Amino acid sequence: MTRKGVATRQRIVEGAAAEIRERGAVATTLDDVRARTGTSKGQLFHYFPDGKDELLLAVARHESERVLSDQQPQLGDLTSWPAWQAWRERVVAKYLSQGTECPLNSLMSQLGRGTPGARAVTSELITQWQWEIANGIRHMQGIGEVDGDLDADRSAAALLAGIQGGVAVMLATGRIEHLEAALDIGIEGLRRR
Repeated sequence: MTRKGVATRQRIVEGAAAEIRERGAVATTLDDVRARTGTSKGQLFHYFPDGKDELLLAVARHESERVLSDQQPQLGDLTSWPAWQAWRERVVAKYLSQGTECPLNSLMSQLGRGTPGARAVTSELITQWQWEIANGIRHMQGIGEVDGDLDADRSAAALLAGIQGGVAVMLATGRIEHLEAALDIGIEGLRRR
């Protein structure tokens, strides 16, 4: 694909993501996406030959990548307790700023987690996120700040599950306290030797 083609495809994905945030995946039509992005029907089907389902998966992947990129550079630099606190603050700030509108969560719930493509996107996100957290734990083990016998992958999985649980409660109630508690207790649990 040419640079111009890559840019056009990205413009379509970003425009579709914006439409879905505003209207929801079910209500968003390809005509809405075309109008928002200034693309023709031919262009849309050139980049997404399988139509709306293929476009929705591209949007899900885009939103999934944003979940991780929105946590950088803190997520990739969990090398001290202040760095862990900065990451915690970044996660909380991101969810506070988007409120009860979590684009990835709403898209995935509308796509259905049972579809192979949606499950693959979710699995890739969780695997990468857990890997980043586990790397931070391993680094802290290497400098003697976390017990070397602690299973880094399992601890990262528990911390990530806590975050997702906190996000689910926030989406249901509009309250951030559960997410903050999951992060605080999860990080504090790593400090114990």
